[in-house]
Amino acid sequence: MSSRLNPYISFDGNAREAMEFYQGVFGGTLRVNTYADFGMAEAGENDADKIMHSMLDTERGLTLMGADTPPGSGYSPGNNISVSVSGEDAAELRSYWDKLSAGATVTVPLDKQMWGDVFGMCTDRFGITWMININQQG
Repeated sequence: MSSRLNPYISFDGNAREAMEFYQGVFGGTLRVNTYADFGMAEAGENDADKIMHSMLDTERGLTLMGADTPPGSGYSPGNNISVSVSGEDAAELRSYWDKLSAGATVTVPLDKQMWGDVFGMCTDRFGITWMININQQG
């Protein structure tokens, strides 16, 4: 799989509803994971069914990702879209990370995460939030 770049939208507790709506608009396959699906007990009873990650892939090659704003984080309309770059070419993706994170505010260092992939998040010097995800095979 080659690397792909797509929008990642944060929602204020209605990610499932929004992503199902977008599926109705664009068609395709929607995959949804809650905080409970990832065993995040610290999310709390009220947040267990909130969406930690969802991805809509369409037959036309469109990809849209979304999630509910993480527990304890503030939701800020207008600042709720990030850019995700993901794939399996670790060298290519690490190169993007190195360049994007230089002089940036790193929110999540590029490292192996609980879902098994290597992931990092930063806000570059222009105020754009980037998420790099290196898919781990196997």
